[in-house]
Amino acid sequence: MAPQNRLTLERPSTATDTLLRVEGLSVAYGNHQVVHDVSFGLRRGESLALIGESGSGKSTIARAVLRLLPQGGRARGVVEYAGQDVLSLSERRFRPLRGRAIGFVPQDPANALNPVRTVGAQANEAAALLDVRDRKELVLEKFAQVGLDDPVRVYDSYPHQLSGGMLQRVLIGLTVLPRPALIVADEPTSALDVTIQKRILDLLTRLQRELEISLVLITHDLAIAAERADSLVVLKDGAVQEAGDTATVFTAPESSYARQLHADVPALNPGRYQHLRTAGGGEPKIEVTGLTKTFGTVTAVDDVSFTVAAGTTHALVGESGSGKTTTIRLLLGLEKPDAGSITVAGEEVAGRSHASLRTIRRHLQLVYQNPFTSLDPTWKVSRLVREPLDRYGVGSHQERVSRVREALDSVGLSEDLLSHRPTALSGGQRQRVALARSLVLRPDVIVLDEPTSALDVSVQAGIVEVLLSLQASFGLTYVFVSHDLALVRQLAHTVSVMHKGSLVESGPVTSIFDDPQQPYTRALLHSIPAGVS
Repeated sequence: MAPQNRLTLERPSTATDTLLRVEGLSVAYGNHQVVHDVSFGLRRGESLALIGESGSGKSTIARAVLRLLPQGGRARGVVEYAGQDVLSLSERRFRPLRGRAIGFVPQDPANALNPVRTVGAQANEAAALLDVRDRKELVLEKFAQVGLDDPVRVYDSYPHQLSGGMLQRVLIGLTVLPRPALIVADEPTSALDVTIQKRILDLLTRLQRELEISLVLITHDLAIAAERADSLVVLKDGAVQEAGDTATVFTAPESSYARQLHADVPALNPGRYQHLRTAGGGEPKIEVTGLTKTFGTVTAVDDVSFTVAAGTTHALVGESGSGKTTTIRLLLGLEKPDAGSITVAGEEVAGRSHASLRTIRRHLQLVYQNPFTSLDPTWKVSRLVREPLDRYGVGSHQERVSRVREALDSVGLSEDLLSHRPTALSGGQRQRVALARSLVLRPDVIVLDEPTSALDVSVQAGIVEVLLSLQASFGLTYVFVSHDLALVRQLAHTVSVMHKGSLVESGPVTSIFDDPQQPYTRALLHSIPAGVS
């Protein structure tokens, strides 16, 4: 649902109307220019989203506005706040604006706060900018305003004692403390669970409305931008591809890049992958029954059961701490369950020796979440993909070379990359290498742990298409762990919803998504961005 305060961009802008004006902004590091002649405007009380993929220049533009470019960064052009060109100001004259008039919400709340000082001590420093007698009272008032249930406990806590969602609320509370006219929020929800993400975005929207704050929202999530922003600036390689009011850009994009971005977002295109999905419905390939695992006094998985038919995709969804990761570790034999059973192709996983598990794992492979950390950076692609064959002693040298090339071809990669190392590859290429590595043993089951969450939307679309094509060609069975519920709806045949280690409900994805029976499932599904109204 679109925000209640969405405004049209058709009324004429005046000098007093426009709070932020960026004109001909270019940013360079030495001789390398990363932002090219960017222009946009933001009126008082409105929201604008800078959207684009990694390397598009979103964060660089934000840091130029805030005068926070790293050493060596040089900005040219006009950045005008309330009629004043901030780029021409000295640091001494600009410093009073930053924090007071222009607030900043960074991407990672855990790294934005000092871990060895209490939240209250750091909040008092922010309150010191204001002429108030009782700083603590003001801080507690703001913590309550941003929805922190126990402001005193939060005030007395260290950052590590609070969840990611609570830390982000703390930062937002500190940002609005001096009542700035403008907030720049750089990917403020990218590290948060989907329900926490919605609460934080709802909070920003509410504060923007109540305090008449203008908001620059930087995001790679186009569905969020479509739902939350009044206007959009679409960026690629540091240049504006398209700009205008949200409804126009999303419903009738003029640039080919904006059209492609829109087409690749699952939440905005419910039928995006329908033509690639298999029918499914084979014999059970995986059967999980009464699975339980405790760590000390914490029950990580509590009596969980589900079945995955051969050639289908089963999704595990839920917030952090729901038990998804522990469940797949149990499935892979990396942990031993306290109770329950797991069978893969009729073979019991639990209770096996290391050697016996090794045989099962040959047919049960894992693709990790982050392709930037899951591949050894010192190995070439040829060795990375071949290594499972070497480990299991599969075939002659020539047969292994042939299998490696076959695996690369199946994920759409050229043999030319065999001599490359991961550092020379893009994120999408790295994840395709990880997929090829998992396929080279010709497994029956692949566990996909958030395989697209670290990738840009267009790269994600390519990986999803490869996964569906492989499933259709080889009859693969997938266990898919994801927080992207819109993608789960399109990719999965069945789904299990988990919460605090327990199974909330499980069944066909269409039944669960169209007619959820439990309040927790309904809350999860309600968190999916709805796009433009």
